[in-house]
Amino acid sequence: MYNPAAFEETRPEELAAIMREASLPVLISPARDGGLLATHLPLLFQAPDRLIGHVARANLHWRDFDPARESLAVFTAAQGYVSPSWYPAKQVHGRVVPTWNYSAVHATGRLRATDDPEETLAIVTALTARHEAGRARPWHVSDAPEDYIAAQLKGLVGLVLTVTKLEGKAKLSQNRSLEDRRGVIEGTAEENPALSTAMKRGL
Repeated sequence: MYNPAAFEETRPEELAAIMREASLPVLISPARDGGLLATHLPLLFQAPDRLIGHVARANLHWRDFDPARESLAVFTAAQGYVSPSWYPAKQVHGRVVPTWNYSAVHATGRLRATDDPEETLAIVTALTARHEAGRARPWHVSDAPEDYIAAQLKGLVGLVLTVTKLEGKAKLSQNRSLEDRRGVIEGTAEENPALSTAMKRGL
């Protein structure tokens, strides 16, 4: 990851927050016969060093990846266009250009596929609990008939990535003056509130 010092994020709680807020990460793995495999899928970070998810059995990612080489999960959270018109500096000297602000985490590690029904059920249950949390009437895996869930699990394969390296980047206008940063926060507040909120955390 290209990661200038001004944007480097190393705080464990912020890395976890970025991974939690990322709506659909991408898992990239080297294939046994060369090339790359890439799958968009929900992933759940379990501190300190585990990512879990699952894919359809028909998705060849689980069967064709090379377990002897590292895989990479890419998370992108708050992100968006930054207009030069939001910088107070535009009115002073005009030497401003557009950019793109974003928060991202790259998680590198060894991938393992699991065909064990109990482990896959635990993965599905944990992911469901994460995404149902906060709802007035959260749905639980146990709400469905046991035989129905067992049948559904036959079409899934669980994935576990043991993380060996976490790289975080929060490019949130830290290289601009405080006045310009506040200008971007105000500018994004209406059209991109998630980015505005992420920038406020960094002030």
